[in-house]
Amino acid sequence: MITKADRLIAGETFITSETGNSMAPKIKSGQKHVLAPATWESVMVGDIVYCKVNGRYYTHLVRGTNKTRGCLIGNMRGNTNGYTKQVYGKVIEIL
Repeated sequence: MITKADRLIAGETFITSETGNSMAPKIKSGQKHVLAPATWESVMVGDIVYCKVNGRYYTHLVRGTNKTRGCLIGNMRGNTNGYTKQVYGKVIEIL
């Protein structure tokens, strides 16, 4: 099975959606959005990224960056999931 991460690593830009309300009101549950390939070095605070933190995949907000640890990832409710360098893509459009 080809995953979203695999598609992004291969350089593909595509439309996707996820369920859950952690990114509301920016992205509502099931709302389609466009993911484009990105790396942790190329994103900025405030970007929404597709990444892996502690073994789980998230479409979440970049809350901070650190040259040693990577990106601090969190949701729209103020919670954080931790730092990661495993950023595969960035939301470039919310449909």
